[in-house]
Amino acid sequence: MIKHRGFPSRLPGSDLQFTIRRANKEGATRLVARDRYADRRPADRRADAGFMEALWLYFGTEPFERGNLDAGRLSWLFGREVIAAEDPFDPESYEALLVIDEERARASFPEAFDGTGVWEGRSA
Repeated sequence: MIKHRGFPSRLPGSDLQFTIRRANKEGATRLVARDRYADRRPADRRADAGFMEALWLYFGTEPFERGNLDAGRLSWLFGREVIAAEDPFDPESYEALLVIDEERARASFPEAFDGTGVWEGRSA
């Protein structure tokens, strides 16, 4: 499992994690597309936006390996803003390649791209 050095481990001021420390002995947790509803907690919405911003600052438009990115946090974006970059795609692999769907991500999380997000003035 690749560790994305320099990628933020969590949302500042919260316990909402973005990365895992070590690989699961039983294999990677499956990535699933989770539905985001309008009544989600504000902290969860901030975490989604902060995570999207961190992904954008760290990877940009390039495909990236899932590695140590948290499956739970990634699943809130998977299938919409973050999509599979390979076919066939293995949702239970740490080596799975993903890519940001920039158009959809910009529409869903404009603050992650316009400089007003969590990492404004800092790098993710």
